Amino acid sequence: MPNLTKLLASVAICAMAAGAVQAQDAKTTADASKTETPAKPRTDLSADTVVATVNGQDITLGQMLTVRDGLPEQYQSLPDDKLFNGILEQLIQQTALAQLEEKRITKRDKIALEVQKRSYLAGALLNYTADKAVTDEAVQKEYDAKYANAAPTKEFHAAHIIVKTKEEAEKIKKEIDGGADFAAEAKKYSTDGAAANGGDLGWFKLTDMVKPFADAISEMKDGEVKGPIQTQYGWHVVKLIGTKTVDAPKLADVRKKIEGDIRQAAVEKRVKDVVDGAKIDKMTDGIDPTVLKDQSLLGSN
Repeated sequence: MPNLTKLLASVAICAMAAGAVQAQDAKTTADASKTETPAKPRTDLSADTVVATVNGQDITLGQMLTVRDGLPEQYQSLPDDKLFNGILEQLIQQTALAQLEEKRITKRDKIALEVQKRSYLAGALLNYTADKAVTDEAVQKEYDAKYANAAPTKEFHAAHIIVKTKEEAEKIKKEIDGGADFAAEAKKYSTDGAAANGGDLGWFKLTDMVKPFADAISEMKDGEVKGPIQTQYGWHVVKLIGTKTVDAPKLADVRKKIEGDIRQAAVEKRVKDVVDGAKIDKMTDGIDPTVLKDQSLLGSN
């Protein structure tokens, strides 16, 4: 389902859920004087359990589960009764509308449905591939390779002032050497986003920075101001605020990143392996790429 469609569906679900709950609250208030025996919770439920029909067409619990799984997280945290009612009403409306559309389905519709089917199946396979790749053993192996024997690393806390010309940088450096406050100078002259924070760049590793900048930082002492330093971004005046030695991170601290890396690698490998192993014949000779602008090929709506 396209992202825009998901968003619209989510908004509709929330609106209908609110309406359904309000209607139920009104009914409850009107019937407050009546005593009813609550229905027993069913224990025979499955994905095929029918929860409603629209003109004889079933809506199942499995379909409701699928809709819920596709909702953004903030909607999945709605109260259970509100979400249940909203999803059911959403499916009832969709089913009624789909029945009507099936009577006038166009070539464009058929093609779109086929494309969506392929997209869904491809995504499902890649999700399965990624999920299967992430195991405790795989995570531990990746951690050991990257971090287990890693030596402590040095991190630097610095601030900078960046300007367009060497002459500007020299002037600023002279002012700071004469007693001007570095942060105040950064706010006054620096041309990047860090200027608002007095040029503060936070903590970083040398590998995070371009080489001329990193080389200069590596030779400085805490509190020292150096410049001008030229990089592809301009001319810098730099102040080294502090340094620290950082041990390799614990597994728990980098587990999510490692899992993400494993998932990404597994997906990329699966795509390459599948495409490499497929018999692919391209028949695009003589086709002008601008043909994709010709909506008439899909027929009328």
